[in-house]
Amino acid sequence: MDKLNSYREVIVSCLTEWEAYIRRASHNGIEIQHVFDEANGQFMLLYVGWDGNRRVHKTILHLRLRDNKIWIEEDDTEEGIAMALVRAGVPRQDIVLGFHSPTKRHLTEFASA
Repeated sequence: MDKLNSYREVIVSCLTEWEAYIRRASHNGIEIQHVFDEANGQFMLLYVGWDGNRRVHKTILHLRLRDNKIWIEEDDTEEGIAMALVRAGVPRQDIVLGFHSPTKRHLTEFASA
């Protein structure tokens, strides 16, 4: 299996675990939705619904495959999805924290691009 197919499987597995974890908490009618576009390498978890009169549409996690790496574009979790990817066997040099400025990524323990 090539690297990108392996990464697709790891991402789907990790996000499915996160989704199950998040669903265990009460969300007062707000749905957790996953949007997986495996063919184009886009993966998201979202909160969608209404909190009283306030519309909720918020990205929890957004990962994508780009340049043979996993780019984390959004991560609104406490632990961070990057460490779950590392535990699943993805090398740190293949994970880009895209939500950090390109000028600051070299300060992390992950790939800068």
